[in-house]
Amino acid sequence: MTPNVETLALPHIGAIGAHMHRLSSADRRVFDRLYDVQVAEGNLRLPEEMEPWAQRQFGSLDFVVRQQIVRVTNRVTLEDVLFNGLRARRPIQFSEVAPPLDELTPPADNPLGRPLLSTPEDPFGRVIGEYCVTGANVAKLDAHSGIVVFDTFNPLHFDRERVQDYFSAGWQWAQRANGLDPAAVYYLFIWNCLWRAGASLLHGHAQTLLGRGQHYGKVEALRRHALSYRNEHDTNYFDDLFAVHAMLGLGFESDGVRVMAHLTPLKEKEVLLMADPFDERLSDKVYEVLECFRDQLGVRSFNLVLYQGPVGPVPEDWGGFPNIVRIVDRGDPNSRTSDIGAMELYAGSVVASDPFAVASALRMALA
Repeated sequence: MTPNVETLALPHIGAIGAHMHRLSSADRRVFDRLYDVQVAEGNLRLPEEMEPWAQRQFGSLDFVVRQQIVRVTNRVTLEDVLFNGLRARRPIQFSEVAPPLDELTPPADNPLGRPLLSTPEDPFGRVIGEYCVTGANVAKLDAHSGIVVFDTFNPLHFDRERVQDYFSAGWQWAQRANGLDPAAVYYLFIWNCLWRAGASLLHGHAQTLLGRGQHYGKVEALRRHALSYRNEHDTNYFDDLFAVHAMLGLGFESDGVRVMAHLTPLKEKEVLLMADPFDERLSDKVYEVLECFRDQLGVRSFNLVLYQGPVGPVPEDWGGFPNIVRIVDRGDPNSRTSDIGAMELYAGSVVASDPFAVASALRMALA
């Protein structure tokens, strides 16, 4: 659906309430169908002895003693986020100085340095791309579990052609795996960039999975939420999701790909891309988002996932489910403090970055 209002400038997440009031009644109904927003103020008293430190650390005592907390909940999926920009300035006790990431060099025993000799291959062989090669994951995530080994050691040394080639190789891998095992139809492509994002090896690589029975839990949950939404409201959940982001200025379309700075991000700076069908336009925009992350927003470690419907016939309803790429910043690779704690594991996300700032950077980079 198309928003009935022009995109309005919105400088920060704290102003979302005012922006919501400016929506047309029709757009507000769609927004309220998807999201609940609560804005609260958290107050505290600083000991006089803490004031000089708080002034230096946070820039203003007023920011500390009166903190605005914005909570956004997706009513459909129950994704729940607490925004507080002050947390981006909180002190991190455990950190270490490491060489700049551009200066990373492969170790002498780099397991992925010679992938044709140092990685196993799948029963159907390997997919050999222009800038990558597939292998079987030596410690499998599932029965069909592959690895896409990049031709560059440093995973941040990617370009447009390489990103397109990684996705192409992954898709060819899925087709070959499905040809070997037609009951395996649920494809997942994941890229963990550097140790902060969960990569056990520094050498650039992505992973591929093809499952049986049903899609992986979070993908299947999203399908079921979207189906329930369609049955209740007689409209496509993903169309409404994009419409809400577009009416807030958080989403736009570029070359047929819908791009959104996620209003309920899993963690910092999460971006969603949606397209149907899956083709080079989507991988092209993924590259441009990653380039923006790396070169404009200073992101050095990220997680990326591609959600797709099944590659073969299944009994359940996947109608209206687009190809979805989710990308999230995982923070400073040199920090020893994890960005995910008990809140994220068991309650909801706590986020310091502002999705409106992310959207502004994306719009400039992809325009």
